[in-house]
Amino acid sequence: MSLDLNSQQPANRVVLTGFGVFSSIGIGAQEFAEGLRAGRSGARPITVFGTEGFTHATGCEVVGFRPDDWIRTLPVEEMGRATQFSVAAARMAVADAGLQAEELATKRGLIAIGTTDGESHDLDGIVQSELDSGPERIDPVIARRVAVNRLSVAIAQELELSDVEAVTIATACSAGNYAIGYGFDAVRAGEVDFALCGGADAMCRKTFTGFYRLGTVAPELCQPFDKNRKGILTGEGAGVMMLESLESALARGARIYAEVLGYGLNCDAYHQVAPDRGSVARCMELALRNAGVKPSEVDLVSAHGTGTKANDVTETRAIRDVYGSTPPRTISLKSMLGHTMGAASALATIACSLAITHRFIPPTINHVETDPECEIDCVPNESVPADLRVVQNNGMAFGGNNAVVILGRYEEQSR
Repeated sequence: MSLDLNSQQPANRVVLTGFGVFSSIGIGAQEFAEGLRAGRSGARPITVFGTEGFTHATGCEVVGFRPDDWIRTLPVEEMGRATQFSVAAARMAVADAGLQAEELATKRGLIAIGTTDGESHDLDGIVQSELDSGPERIDPVIARRVAVNRLSVAIAQELELSDVEAVTIATACSAGNYAIGYGFDAVRAGEVDFALCGGADAMCRKTFTGFYRLGTVAPELCQPFDKNRKGILTGEGAGVMMLESLESALARGARIYAEVLGYGLNCDAYHQVAPDRGSVARCMELALRNAGVKPSEVDLVSAHGTGTKANDVTETRAIRDVYGSTPPRTISLKSMLGHTMGAASALATIACSLAITHRFIPPTINHVETDPECEIDCVPNESVPADLRVVQNNGMAFGGNNAVVILGRYEEQSR
């Protein structure tokens, strides 16, 4: 979907009115905001899968997740963990927006969920079952759970929405921002009345092993921008948000967390795992242009900030290419949440919106000494009060898929 530039109808302003959050530092918008302000760490020993054979196995799991609290229409056992996260977060976002599913059923909508792994945890189990007992002993219920489109289609089924487009976007670690951009265009153009957008992933042995063999999994802590950083911690969770037009939100007296001002996408196709500085900078410029925002107006950058040597240096240099020698404060939420893969930039968009709403900057925790090659103020270890008006959220992915979203505090006058 895209805006019809030949249309005479003015574009809608697009706002965020509801959040569904499942993360290792908090469930729900309020608890998540509290965790961000406190600089809470989600790191703990991995229990979701067996970690025998690994010298270290720390991750950021979601604890206290009870899918039955949120999933009421579909049988929970027929969904994998990532789909459970996705559906539960969507149900939570609708409730947080002050809406009922029955109201949405009368409207035209979009559901867009980003992911890296889909139900790879279940795929791991199927492969193990086949190796142990042969293909004839594979559990058919688990086999039916693995289709990646379940992450979005199951939301429509759970909420009983039939007049929707449901898509799953698999652009890896930037997929949440891709989904938000897709929903933004659809609502802005008036093609839909609402969009439920975000990202979801569950921890799995396959992805942990892949990063481990690349030598990019940290033993205990994720320390973005730190001189002695050792890599990522894998994480999981979901962030789903309600996008609607400003006119719709005002008409029903909805709380507005933030306004989506614009976004930028590109794919540099430079390298399978190494980021490209020029392309990352170009994506930020595209987002700022789409949002009608000048670099001098941006108060905060939420970086992709994985805590790997290559990402942090490349990304901070790209930020300085765009913003000059005094860039905005630049933080990494992965220091707290770990790398939640396809959920990462969606959770970060929610975090940025909560920071705008509650007027603070979340910290980059576990920080000891900034790498001289990462010339930024990463707000080390403790959150700070801040009057944020415009925030940039970066998402970068293997294969060179970059996605940047620009958010703003809702103000009555259009930019």
